[in-house]
Amino acid sequence: MTVLVTGGAGYIGSHMVHELVDIGERVVVLDNLSTGFRFLIPDRVPFVAGNGGDRGLVSDVIRAHGVDAIVHFAASIVVPDSIRDPLGYYRNNTVNTTMLLEAAVACGVKHFIFSSTAAVYGNPERVPVGEDAATVPISPYGMSKLMSEIVLHDTARAHDLRFVALRYFNVAGADPKGRTGQATPRATHLIKVACEVALGRRAKLEVYGTDYPTADGTCIRDYIHVSDLVRAHVAALSYLRNGGASATFNCGYGRGASVLEVVAAVRRAVGRDLPVEIAGRRPGDPARLVADVARIKARLDWRPRFDDLDVIVGHALAWERRLAQRRLGPGG
Repeated sequence: MTVLVTGGAGYIGSHMVHELVDIGERVVVLDNLSTGFRFLIPDRVPFVAGNGGDRGLVSDVIRAHGVDAIVHFAASIVVPDSIRDPLGYYRNNTVNTTMLLEAAVACGVKHFIFSSTAAVYGNPERVPVGEDAATVPISPYGMSKLMSEIVLHDTARAHDLRFVALRYFNVAGADPKGRTGQATPRATHLIKVACEVALGRRAKLEVYGTDYPTADGTCIRDYIHVSDLVRAHVAALSYLRNGGASATFNCGYGRGASVLEVVAAVRRAVGRDLPVEIAGRRPGDPARLVADVARIKARLDWRPRFDDLDVIVGHALAWERRLAQRRLGPGG
């Protein structure tokens, strides 16, 4: 049995590959290296350069490696970019997921884990938000992921395929062993950007809006350590292999931190102030987004290990220092 990881040379995907290798799974990676880097994954892991929307290529990979499960990370993920380029997001996220599923069904793959997002909830009426809350995305990114979930549900009803859709809240941090982390240039993730500012790799940190209905006026997010997140994927894979029914789970810690609280954590980690500029709100940003995690804790064999903002920031900062020693070109 082999696990196909699409987007396996990216931030979360590469962590997944290392985790699977650590527990003795056979893995093959498919990535077009548009935002990923080959150096983030172990040399001994088979790597195929290509797109998950290429049905013929995916079918060849599945047959050649005896793939029984797919973990699908490959996607475009920047909310403001999705507003500027909705068609690109629907093509890369929804259309390519559909083509990947076509190949999976044709080749008899039984288990599929989908990388979804809390952006499907839009501005939830109640926080923490549960999996049964209304899904009303406010960005093409969120809508493209919700549409992919719908395609996945319909596919599972019609074919011998079961899935887990994991709705990520805000993923942050890096591998505690320093093997991989977020390497994408011009990334927009707050903790990464703040760490880059702290190390002098960016001139300033922009805070988008201080007039939200929160305690300090900045957005609140549920930050989950990337290593805890990929362990949730491993738990989901075990759940499916043991006969679990198709399901959707939130992935977070059930509590949030504001933008200014994150800035304070980075300041603590580096022992100095950061240059911060207050900017206007960005379109597509809800004020508060925190997960209800009762379902995932009840149904999957998963408990977080790194549920601490200072630990998350510390691992992210260590990775940025390591990354600064390496000059990155296209594809790593």
